[in-house]
Amino acid sequence: MTSYLLNTTILFTLAVALIAGMGLGAFYFIVLWWMVQRLPQAKSPTRLMIGSFIIRMAVILTGFYLVMGNGHWERLAAAMLGFIIIRKILTYRLGPQNTADVY
Repeated sequence: MTSYLLNTTILFTLAVALIAGMGLGAFYFIVLWWMVQRLPQAKSPTRLMIGSFIIRMAVILTGFYLVMGNGHWERLAAAMLGFIIIRKILTYRLGPQNTADVY
């Protein structure tokens, strides 16, 4: 009975880490998409790119650190898997756009 509860707890923890990774990935790639859309109108595109990168990386690294906890690499791996999954989903949903519509 104890091993069943232990396995259930581990699976639940990894599922939460996966969902957290998906949330972090959604934040990262949606903000990146938003920033790329704003680049042509920006007064200082370099500042926008660097500022967006710093903010995105600070949020992502903090999030992965919190998900990992006290050195639990399994949680970090699950979060990274969620990050990659949401990247694939958003890449399919948001890009590439038909360039014929632009001109």
